[in-house]
Amino acid sequence: MFSPFQKKKSRLEQQSREDLDLDMRRDLDEPQEEVSLNSTPSEMKEEASSSVLINKGLLDKSSLDLVFAVEQMIKDKQHVEMSHNDLQDRLNHSNGQNDRLNRDLKNLGKVIEEREKSILELERKLTDKNLKVDQIMEDFRELQSTMSGQNEELKGVIELERQNYAGLLQKHNEMITDKNKRISELEEKSVRYESELTQMKQKFDALRQEKTHLLNVVNDFTNRLTSPFASNAGITEESPID
Repeated sequence: MFSPFQKKKSRLEQQSREDLDLDMRRDLDEPQEEVSLNSTPSEMKEEASSSVLINKGLLDKSSLDLVFAVEQMIKDKQHVEMSHNDLQDRLNHSNGQNDRLNRDLKNLGKVIEEREKSILELERKLTDKNLKVDQIMEDFRELQSTMSGQNEELKGVIELERQNYAGLLQKHNEMITDKNKRISELEEKSVRYESELTQMKQKFDALRQEKTHLLNVVNDFTNRLTSPFASNAGITEESPID
């Protein structure tokens, strides 16, 4: 596979050979001394020098071969100069691209260095975070273990308190039953006592009435007994006065 430069060089050489053959045919038919208006100064100079070598139709074969060789050398020189200029342009372009790539590479190196610093910083922060997370997990496991023990202990305490509560509730129910029973007994006694009190009141009223009656009888009897003595005493007292 040929490079673009080699292809271009091959095309130039082929074109040069074709131009040389054409010039040879033209020189054999008719001398050419005209100069193209579009030719460069170097081409005009070379054509002028070649025109000095002149009428090829008057030359013998050896001279003609020499002229052809000189013209071929001139054209080869032109091709070499064109190739050199082309290569120089390509070299300058490559140097420019190389300089740009070097600058880009340097900038890229700085960017990579900054990114590496950022990555190292992130790795350090990540390591710190992982250490904190590990510490938190360790604390969590310790707390979970402690809480598990406390939960078991609290379960035992709750079970004991539940049993105590069940016992106290049973005692409370028994006490309420006994209390209700005593209240019932006391209510029965109270009813009985009220009944007895009512009877006693009735008896007391009866006794009081009887006592009152007896007192009235006694007072009446006493008044009757004391009445004659009071009248006799009054008579006795009136006699001395008279």
